[in-house]
Amino acid sequence: MAALHILSAGAAQSAVRDTMAVFRCATGIEPVAEFGAVGAIKAKALSGSGAAVDLIVLTDTMIDELIASGFVAAPRADLGKVGTGVAVREGAVRPDVSNADSLCATLRAASVITFPDPAIATAGKIVMACLDKLGITGEVKNRLKLFPNGNAAMTWLAAEGDASAVGITQNSEILPIAGVMHVGPLPDEFQAKATYSAGCVANSARAVEARDFISRLTGPAAKSMLAAKGFEV
Repeated sequence: MAALHILSAGAAQSAVRDTMAVFRCATGIEPVAEFGAVGAIKAKALSGSGAAVDLIVLTDTMIDELIASGFVAAPRADLGKVGTGVAVREGAVRPDVSNADSLCATLRAASVITFPDPAIATAGKIVMACLDKLGITGEVKNRLKLFPNGNAAMTWLAAEGDASAVGITQNSEILPIAGVMHVGPLPDEFQAKATYSAGCVANSARAVEARDFISRLTGPAAKSMLAAKGFEV
């Protein structure tokens, strides 16, 4: 069976997987995807290692950079903006994260604070900036548990986190994960919403198919699916 090769930021994983199923049924082409933090995915795309890449989903700024370099063909297609949220294990008491003081108290009381690695992930950078603004980075540093992406962090929280463990990542990496509860967004002063976008790799031998996939992922028919998964569309 023919294959369409996709590299995608973890923030779009659930939306991409749903689109893969629709695309497979409609075209008979097998989509093959790899997911990870934006920095790792961009690096992998540019490394040339492994199978050829046909389309890529990253933040809009990264896609624009890849268009400027000639790696991705213009124009990009936007999935929507994603904010950062707080999660706990399903069944735990819902903490208050509605303002800076209550968020600070919640994080100070947490047994573990799990989130994506700030070295490679957008959400991880947002979390570290939040801890710095709250002035508690040093206090909680021994309770930080980092993962390569938010999906992995939330999967750990669902399977192994205790009732006082807290997870922070992008909303689209919380809402699709069974076993975790989306408590709410970070307060506005700690938000740094990212727009995620898709682009067809310029030298793809499956450019037509890649654009078809992108239209299914970002077009009008996808808006309700994207909204349910945490995208602001």
